[in-house]
Amino acid sequence: MEQQLPAEIMKKAAKGIFYIAHPLRLHILEYLDVNGSSSVSAITKALGEDQVAVSQSLRKMRDAHLVKTDRRGIFIYYNIYEEYPASIFSCLRKLYGYMTDDFQYLRNDCKIMLPADYTMMAANRIKLFANYDKMRILEFLTLNGPCNVSEIINGIGCEQIKVSQYLKRLRDDGFATASRRGRFIIYEITPGVHKTCIQCIRKRYHALADKTLF
Repeated sequence: MEQQLPAEIMKKAAKGIFYIAHPLRLHILEYLDVNGSSSVSAITKALGEDQVAVSQSLRKMRDAHLVKTDRRGIFIYYNIYEEYPASIFSCLRKLYGYMTDDFQYLRNDCKIMLPADYTMMAANRIKLFANYDKMRILEFLTLNGPCNVSEIINGIGCEQIKVSQYLKRLRDDGFATASRRGRFIIYEITPGVHKTCIQCIRKRYHALADKTLF
């Protein structure tokens, strides 16, 4: 049976997911993933956004180690700090490709900007589960399939009241379903950006020879 990721890794992943759960930040990161190192003016022009808003978002993401800077003369260029944020877009593109039957997004080397409305939807959905405990529950359901509350509590080592509250929110937001089997309520993760992100995080972690680089 596959093991859940170490707690410190999932906490770092949850923090990174929380920072990108914003439509403009996610759109900027996607632009950098597709186009590489870029200036504020180039990003602003390409995305059609306000330059002040773009600069503020880049500063926040730099402080969160999601982007890095490189000065070239009087200009500052931004790029994705590490592969981890970029790997999220690879997963999102494949999810979009499967959802729409647009096969160009299913290529492993695909570097195409997603439709803006899909990126906004993805950011807003990510915001709803960008929490360590929620992501721990989603990971457990991804690995173990349908489970009851007691199994989830024992699996992730979290108190019952928190697990019950988060399961209700995950169900209300469409990230999990609940069905009765005898005297038990069984929870199961649904397909979508939440499951894709969990799988992507795990794939990224297991691909690293040096896990401290996550």
